[in-house]
Amino acid sequence: MLLGIDIGGSKIAYALADPAGEILARRRRPTEPTGNPEQDLAGIADDARGLLAQAGVGEGDLLGIGVSVPGPLDIDRGRVVRPPNLAGWEAVPVGKILQTEFGCPVALENDANAAALAEYRFGAGRGCQDLVYLTMSTGVGGGIILGGHLHRGRMGTAGELGHTPVEWPGEPCACGLRGCLEAYLGGVALTRRLRAQVPETSACVALAGSPEAVSTVHWVEAARAGDPWALAEMDRFNHHLAQAIVHLAFSLAPEVVVLGTIPIAAGDALCFDPVRKHVAERIWPHQAPYMKIVPAELGDDLAYRAGLCVALEAIGKD
Repeated sequence: MLLGIDIGGSKIAYALADPAGEILARRRRPTEPTGNPEQDLAGIADDARGLLAQAGVGEGDLLGIGVSVPGPLDIDRGRVVRPPNLAGWEAVPVGKILQTEFGCPVALENDANAAALAEYRFGAGRGCQDLVYLTMSTGVGGGIILGGHLHRGRMGTAGELGHTPVEWPGEPCACGLRGCLEAYLGGVALTRRLRAQVPETSACVALAGSPEAVSTVHWVEAARAGDPWALAEMDRFNHHLAQAIVHLAFSLAPEVVVLGTIPIAAGDALCFDPVRKHVAERIWPHQAPYMKIVPAELGDDLAYRAGLCVALEAIGKD
C-alpha cells in the first residue's frame, strides 16, 4: 500500500491507496500547528495509523509514504525549511521522522510540484508527457512535468513560475524581487491591490460591504455581473497571466498548461477564453493548436492525490 499526506497551512489530508493509486481510504482535518514540529508530526503519525487501522492495513504493508508540504524544502535531506504557514518548522527532517515511525521509504515534495504530479497522473494532464501547472492562491505556485517526469532543476527551483517577471521594475514581491507574476496574480498581492484601488461605486464594494473587505471572490462576482472596474482588473489579470504562458510556450513548449484556483473561479468567459486568445496572438501560429490551456480537474480530490503522487513518483510508477 501507499500512504499520501498533504500538509497545508489550514488542513492535512491523508489517503491510502494501492500501488496503482486507487484510493482505499481517506481523511482530512484542520492543521492546527502547535509551534512544536515534533509534536505536530507525532499527531500526523497518529492520524495515519488511524487511517491504516480503518482500512485494516498493517504498517508492514506500506510500500512508501509521499508527503506534499509547503516549501521551501531541502529535498536531498528530506527537510522542510521555514514554511510561512507552519509556525516553528525551522529545519524539520520530516522524511527521517516519518521513516522512523513507519519503517518504510518517505518521499517529500513541495505542494505545487505535488499538485502538478496529481493533475498529470489523474487530472487535466492525463495522457500527455509535457505539462505546466499554475495555481493562483496565496501566491503563485507552479510545477513542470517534462517527458513524463517532474522537473525540479538546479536546487529544486524549477517551477517557481510565480517569480517570472512580467513588469520591469514593477510591483514589489514578497520574495524580495520586483515585477514578479506573483505580485500581480497571487491572492495576497491581488487582494491588497483590489482593496487599495476599488472605487466606492464598484459592485465589489456593494458585495463586500466596504473597500477593506473586498476579496477576490467579490471581484470575480462583480466582473461576472458586468461591473466596469472589475472587468478592467480582470483584463489586467488575464494580460499578465497570458504573458507568463507565452514565456512557457517558447521556453518549454508544453502540451498542456493547467490553471487552478482564481482562473477556475472566473471561468471560460472571464478568464480562459481571453487568455487563450492573448496567447494565440503572441506565439507562432503553428504552436497554438498544440498547446492546450485548461482548468485543473481534481478540485477537492487534489489534496488526497498530491501526497500519493509523490509516493508514486518516488517508487517509479509511470
